[in-house]
Amino acid sequence: MASPAKTDDPGKHRALVSVSVMLATVLQTLDSTIANVALPHMQGSLSASQDSITWVLTSYIVAAAIATPLTGTLCAHFGRRRVFLWSVAGFTIASALCGMAHSLTEIVAARLFQGICGAALVPLSQATMLDINPPSKHGSAMAVFGMGVMVGPILGPSLGGWLTDSYNWRWVFYINLPIGLIAFLGIAAYLKEPKEQKAGKFDAMGFVTLGLAIGLLQLLLDRGEQQDWLSSTEIWLEMLGAIICFAYFIVHTWTAGEHSFFNRALLRDRNFNTGVIYIFVVGIILYATRALLPPMLQSLFGYPAILTGLVTAPSGAGTMAAMLVVGRLVGKVDVRYLLGFGFALTAYSLYLMAGYSLTLSPSDIVWPGVIQGFGLGFVFVPLTTVTFATLPGQFRADGAAIYSLSRNIGSSIGISVVQTLLTQNTQINHAVLSERITPFTQGIEPYLQTYGAAAMAALNAEVTRQAAMIAYLDDFRLMLFLTVAVMPLLLFIRMKKKTPGKPEAADELMHIAAD
Repeated sequence: MASPAKTDDPGKHRALVSVSVMLATVLQTLDSTIANVALPHMQGSLSASQDSITWVLTSYIVAAAIATPLTGTLCAHFGRRRVFLWSVAGFTIASALCGMAHSLTEIVAARLFQGICGAALVPLSQATMLDINPPSKHGSAMAVFGMGVMVGPILGPSLGGWLTDSYNWRWVFYINLPIGLIAFLGIAAYLKEPKEQKAGKFDAMGFVTLGLAIGLLQLLLDRGEQQDWLSSTEIWLEMLGAIICFAYFIVHTWTAGEHSFFNRALLRDRNFNTGVIYIFVVGIILYATRALLPPMLQSLFGYPAILTGLVTAPSGAGTMAAMLVVGRLVGKVDVRYLLGFGFALTAYSLYLMAGYSLTLSPSDIVWPGVIQGFGLGFVFVPLTTVTFATLPGQFRADGAAIYSLSRNIGSSIGISVVQTLLTQNTQINHAVLSERITPFTQGIEPYLQTYGAAAMAALNAEVTRQAAMIAYLDDFRLMLFLTVAVMPLLLFIRMKKKTPGKPEAADELMHIAAD
């Protein structure tokens, strides 16, 4: 454990610590999307099939999802500062190994290692930002933290595309090396160990069953479309395995008492439970939208990669602008109003996206993205603040890990669901649209007589394009309905009332009890 001398004055060197831990956050969140655009280049370089190259993404997601709940236990046993340094160093080394890989097996193994090491970076950064700032500054601190969490996935595809086109796909991973080195040196030099927590007995059964349940669920969601879902034996085995492991985990947690892997005390906090549900939805909306827009623009509108990045990047500017504003409002305005305003803006942006057509101009893409980014920025900061407002300080590390895990699972489910619906609805829409098109349809017969099979191929391509556009709109409507559906949960957020001799409700809301 860390020496007592390093536990003094957690707010010392606050600015340098903030920069260091936020670099670690950006390191992890950026890497969750930066590799996506480089997959076709990796496929050719590593001689991999289109089906197998997706393991570059799934191996990272599965490893991170499984390792995230372990953060609190590792911090209790070894100390937060030490775990932070191990995580940054391991992530940076794994990034170098990914860049140097010469086979699919090598890069998948490196991505597994990268996911395991990166799992703790976001929850540790969040807990550190709360520790080094007084309660009155928690709103501003969460605004800075939120920029790293939400801007990373937004900028990832654009940066990845530029690095891949300008250099090669290996630089998608090599870019992490200088960032990781600076973050490691800053954390090693300036981060002090917070007050020690007593390390409890490690619940191996709880960790294994939860890890297997998450891993199998992740595999099911990722490979379901490729394996035709329940018509595949593999998908059946993954589904049954996930259900059995999760059932064992629930029963074990309920009977293991105070030594269970998942701290049941978290379930007693209504604000925390509501916040976990909300961040799950935010993960769906943020990542699913980012997964839909680039392929839609490139496949249906013929946008080049550079233009795609230019019209989608402004949403990140909207997020940053919102966080600069909302960080000053938390503590002064009822957070339920801030959350309601943020979700309303997000719903309005999805409403605009649900009205897209095949005659869009670049500005038609930019402005809904900016509105959505601004709305999500207004959601993230007050949501994080109110989620931990009534949670005792000794549960902060465990709570931050579950909070981050919920966002990750929401992201993976959202991407899987919208991509599956996109494929299925495109096929259904194509069948419906083509029902009324025959060689004898008025206006078509002259082209068939003149151009023959070429005319039929062009017609089929246009029908497919129209069908895909309708499928994209269906996905945007689904996210719109989901956003509106969770807004009534704001009524479950508990606000503390002002009492004589105590801080005002706004300050009390942001206060998280010290250890």
